[in-house]
Amino acid sequence: MKNSINCIIYLLIVSFLSSCERVIELELRDDIGRLVIEANFHDQQGAQTVRLSTNVRFSEPNTYPPVTGAQVSVEDDAGNTYIFKEGPAGIYTTDTVAGVYGRTYSLKVLTGDTTFSARSKMPSPVKLDSITARKDEFGEHENARIISVHYQDPAGVSNQYRFVLYLNGVLVKRDFVNDDRFSDGRSVELDLPLGDDDDDLEVLPGDRVEVEMQCIDKPIYTYWYSLASQQGSDGPGGSVTPADPPTNITPTSLGYFSAHTTERKSITVK
Repeated sequence: MKNSINCIIYLLIVSFLSSCERVIELELRDDIGRLVIEANFHDQQGAQTVRLSTNVRFSEPNTYPPVTGAQVSVEDDAGNTYIFKEGPAGIYTTDTVAGVYGRTYSLKVLTGDTTFSARSKMPSPVKLDSITARKDEFGEHENARIISVHYQDPAGVSNQYRFVLYLNGVLVKRDFVNDDRFSDGRSVELDLPLGDDDDDLEVLPGDRVEVEMQCIDKPIYTYWYSLASQQGSDGPGGSVTPADPPTNITPTSLGYFSAHTTERKSITVK
């Protein structure tokens, strides 16, 4: 009798827990056809690039229709104006020029009847001292490595950083950012780990790794930080993500305009 009562109580508990189970469905935005601006103005001598496209559904392949025939220019606060010319469809470039840190750059994009604009101030450069690799104790492969960057943060100045990782010449589609809220004036060692959403990528001995370090302003840091917090979403706005990152473009568009310094270093992993 006692066993029967216990069995009945167990069945009632299981039934109750099953009735309380919640099914959560994510609502992915399907607002397609919006302009995507990916604009960079850096401090290295060479062509500057602005990419224009329109976004696609979250579930579709990452093929973004280019926006052609736009008028694109950048002006700095010293009175210089740089006109961008369209090369391949949707890709606009300048002649050879280098940005100057400390200056504020203003982007204008005229497409159709709408002019989009954005501003970004190029921060002072911070030197990327080195990149290193060490054994990844949690990697699936026993020889997996974690890449780390090393730099000295300047004291008393607000600094924000973005790191772009290339593995054997291929861009790793993961966003790495850092600021100096807890490391002002300190020597920094920052890991750039590959996550579960990186298509089983692992850094192994013999691989060639290149890291680009960008010194970025606060709005651009906020943009990339927002994307980094939802890793696994596609690109910088090309497809519809669960939440659009905050942009510095007006009227509100997808994408960003970043005036930044840049430095690259590479190693062969041992």
